[in-house]
Amino acid sequence: MSSRKLTAVGTIAVAGATGYLGGRLVPLLLENGEDVRVLSRRREKLRDVPWRAQVEILEGSMEDPETARALCEGADVVYFLVHSMSGGKSAATFEKLERACALNLAKASREAGVRRLVYLSGLHPPGKLSRHLASRTEVGEILLASGTPTAVLQAGLVIGSGSASFEMVRHLTDVLPLMPAPKWVMNKIQPIAIRDALHYLVGAARLPADINRTFDIGGPEVLTYADMMGGYAHEAGFRRPLVIPLPVLTPWLAAQWVSLVTPVPRSLAVPLVESLQHDCVAAEKDIAAYIPDPAGGLTPYGRAVQLALHKIAADTVETTWATAHALSAPAEPLPSDPEWAGLTVFTDERTKTTTAPAERVWSVVEGIGGANGYYSLPFAWAARGWLDKAAGGVGLSRGRRSHQHLQLNDAVDWWRVEALERGRLLRLRAEMIVPGRAWLEFEVTPVASAPGTEGGSVFRQRAIFFPRGLSGRLYWLAVLPFHGIIFKNMANRITAAAGLPPPASRPRAADPQ
Repeated sequence: MSSRKLTAVGTIAVAGATGYLGGRLVPLLLENGEDVRVLSRRREKLRDVPWRAQVEILEGSMEDPETARALCEGADVVYFLVHSMSGGKSAATFEKLERACALNLAKASREAGVRRLVYLSGLHPPGKLSRHLASRTEVGEILLASGTPTAVLQAGLVIGSGSASFEMVRHLTDVLPLMPAPKWVMNKIQPIAIRDALHYLVGAARLPADINRTFDIGGPEVLTYADMMGGYAHEAGFRRPLVIPLPVLTPWLAAQWVSLVTPVPRSLAVPLVESLQHDCVAAEKDIAAYIPDPAGGLTPYGRAVQLALHKIAADTVETTWATAHALSAPAEPLPSDPEWAGLTVFTDERTKTTTAPAERVWSVVEGIGGANGYYSLPFAWAARGWLDKAAGGVGLSRGRRSHQHLQLNDAVDWWRVEALERGRLLRLRAEMIVPGRAWLEFEVTPVASAPGTEGGSVFRQRAIFFPRGLSGRLYWLAVLPFHGIIFKNMANRITAAAGLPPPASRPRAADPQ
């Protein structure tokens, strides 16, 4: 996205603000000084988004004509980013729902005098289409016939963390070094980076009043689906998967396979896989006559994947929800993203309430590791340290600088202190040899008590693991039975140790200052 600020167009309404594209479009509109109104089926879905207080929120569904009227009333531009994909619905029900929403918007926009509708559809060839692409095409045709000037942007796969199409590519490639696939894995596709799709969406609000048409939008490369998986593997540091096209894999069977080996829900996997049977390549690039390419040109696929993996700075566009250095935990989603989006993350979380005051629990937490150990199965920790050392890692030999106190970036055995809020939060990042990235996090929260009494506290412990490819997932499964014992005992014994009377003072080596 270009950082150049455009002239505000007035009041902009966004239907689909809790979706992948809508949730990223709204903050860009706000940065540009627009007055923004958003529609959500449930107001609480927007509870945690950072821009909530800056927008007017309508609650309802576009299936309701009154909701469509309220959305359009006083709006200069309306973005329609609602797509009701659901493999659980029959084709007739699915198409009926999409058609009803489009007809309501067409009528409401015309009666309210909206100056521009913007709709995101899909790239598609002429001829028979999957029910998903056919429904999107029909919605575009309804809006173009509405009497309100409409821009229908037709995009292929959008590349960014959280995009259902990208997540399917990501997780299939992460998990499967050998991939049996339908023969249409060799079909052509013109993917577009999320930043470029947003560039065109923002620019579409300023198209001339007489423009009422479709525009194909895509990135600078035409690839096959196999190319996309190979390109993702290269950027993620994996070996390129061996893709074997099998004509016997029907769309239904392929969708079940995708649902089995990825976190993409079956309700999304079915229509997505059905759509992959078609070549999706831009037939024209007329949009360039009205909206210039982004500064620096359109984003190549490899760079779009790097942005999605957060390997390079994402500028103003949110392409990933996993930012371990910036958020309060190694992985947190954008509030508007689906729970299954982004990097795979495994966690083991334990919470204990104790009568021990927070400062005593914290003293145990801050003293963890080194000579004090980890309060659970010391032989298991020692064995893991020996294995790490044998593999060329640091093992447990580093110990810790101080017996009682930690500083940011201190080494603690095979851990590194990544975050430290003394008295409240300690996060350790693993530096052992492991097929992924791992953290161990402790949080202590005081519990309010009656005046004059000593309050208790809540202790929260989290083990967090980002697996790397198939080996990372197998590693987590292999150690999972031990985690149930180790981490449960750790939480119990840390809180128990905090509840004991302070040990009698005894001579010990002074901590380094």
